[in-house]
Formats: sequence, structure tokens, C-alpha cells
Amino acid sequence: MYSIKTNELGNITVEKEVVETLAGLAAMDCYGLVGMVAQDIQSGLSSILGLESIRKGVSVRSSEDGLIIDVYVIVGYGVKIKEVAYNVMQKVTYFLSNNAGLNVAKVNVNVKGVRVLGEK
Repeated sequence: MYSIKTNELGNITVEKEVVETLAGLAAMDCYGLVGMVAQDIQSGLSSILGLESIRKGVSVRSSEDGLIIDVYVIVGYGVKIKEVAYNVMQKVTYFLSNNAGLNVAKVNVNVKGVRVLGEK
């Protein structure tokens, strides 16, 4: 669990799964992303995650400086991977910092593949 706020009235904490889901949703809002894939994908890229299991494409761990977020994505063919990855980093950091009150130290974008937009 991660603590969002503590005061004299009590603590507000969120489960790791909540943080993973929020990070995944923020990433999917970025232009150029086709989808998220599971971290442990072994063969092929046939299993793009649906919204109900989007958190499986995100890994969250704590460090002294804040949360370290790893996202595993497939980008669209013809987009600049560097720009898409940078946008994902910015969006996830902003969303978790401003909307959830979490301190994000680093967002690592792991591009697992490229796919033609509209291809299943």
C-alpha cells in the first residue's frame, strides 16, 4: 500500500493495483500507443491488454525518491517512438502526482513492439 496523505484525522492509502491501473490509464491516453502488454510476454504480441486488465502492463515499486513506474507498451507504426515514450513519461508522472498525490521518481517506458494502427 502507498500512503497519499496523513493528518490528525487519519491516513489515506491506496493499493498497488490502484496505482498500476491509474498509470496504465494515463499511458493509454497518449497519442501513438496501440496498447499495453503484460510484462512477462514471451512469444508474440498477440495479447494486447484490454482496459479491465491494463494494470498487468505496469510495474510499480518504491524507492527513497518516490515510486518507480515501468510501463510495457506497443506503439503505432510510423510514430516517433522517442516522442511517444516521452509523452507517456510526462502523462503518467503528471497524473499520479496531481490526481493521486503520489511522488513519482521515475517512469520507464518499455516498448515491446510496433504495430500498424488498426491492426488486431
